Amino acid sequence: MARLIRTTAILTVAVTIFFSAFYGATRIPAYLTLSITFGTISYHIVMRLIVAAVFDRFMNNRADYRKAWYQVKPWEEKLYHILRVKQWKKYMPTYNKSTFDPRYHSWDEIAQATCQAELVHETNVVLSFLPILMSIRFGALSVFVITSVLSAALDMSFVILQRYNRPRVIRCIENQKARQMKKNA
Repeated sequence: MARLIRTTAILTVAVTIFFSAFYGATRIPAYLTLSITFGTISYHIVMRLIVAAVFDRFMNNRADYRKAWYQVKPWEEKLYHILRVKQWKKYMPTYNKSTFDPRYHSWDEIAQATCQAELVHETNVVLSFLPILMSIRFGALSVFVITSVLSAALDMSFVILQRYNRPRVIRCIENQKARQMKKNA
């Protein structure tokens, strides 16, 4: 998945440059439309890669999952049931599956990784709305709003997924500690 996302980012940037150059040379409006379209797609992909890299550089999947920010509220459990998260979560892609794989990481490390992933996607939600500012230059406010809302909604689904999974991961940590205490007793 990581390779696919990076390749898509490179391709969309290249296509944006291509159509921008064609528009600059010909002034044909269709090339401007295609340039803006691919530029917006490029922004959304590249921005997500940069945000993830920055968080990884500074947090390195280390977070205190006991902090209040990461605690799932009682109303959230009800919301996740209404949203049927359990049914659709298996269809969600993962950038790097090994990050959440107990064969490679302890449950404690996985819980911390869910916190970082949550922060990355929450930041992406906010930054998804920056392209709306481009409507000042290019018009088409509704197009920028629609793409921003759809991008933010996609990232919110990943925030929901991390928050849905974290209590289950924490239960695995607690069960592992209980087994260890029994073993040591």
